[in-house]
Amino acid sequence: MIDSGGGRDRKNIAGDKAGGSGSAIFIGTLLDNVPESIILGMSLALGGAINVAFLAAVFISNLPEGVAGSINLELAGRSRRNIFWMWMVLVIISAACAGLGYLTIRLIPSANGRIAQAFAAGAMLTMLADAMMPEAFEHGGKW
Repeated sequence: MIDSGGGRDRKNIAGDKAGGSGSAIFIGTLLDNVPESIILGMSLALGGAINVAFLAAVFISNLPEGVAGSINLELAGRSRRNIFWMWMVLVIISAACAGLGYLTIRLIPSANGRIAQAFAAGAMLTMLADAMMPEAFEHGGKW
């Protein structure tokens, strides 16, 4: 569904004014952030400190998505105000998911987050196989 909504063009920063990939990037970022946030909340509930490397990885991976998605959304005709509020809603959803992860561990101590971790791992593998590996072969060759 995401590919047919412009996701197949997600690496094209210039986008396509008619179909662009901004919405697909936004949905992909949302799907990526939900399990990341749940896991972050669970980690905090289990008494772990916030892992700086994890936060840095989340920031570094999401920043280019946000920039590319914003550019494509603007090219597709969305206002800057609308784009800003789309991303703010995503931040609020992510914060709520972190709270959900925290509460899950507090209310159900036997919960361990394996399902959220499996979803996050599957999303990461999908992104690697669908986007990064083909681009690496295209630009870097077989070596």
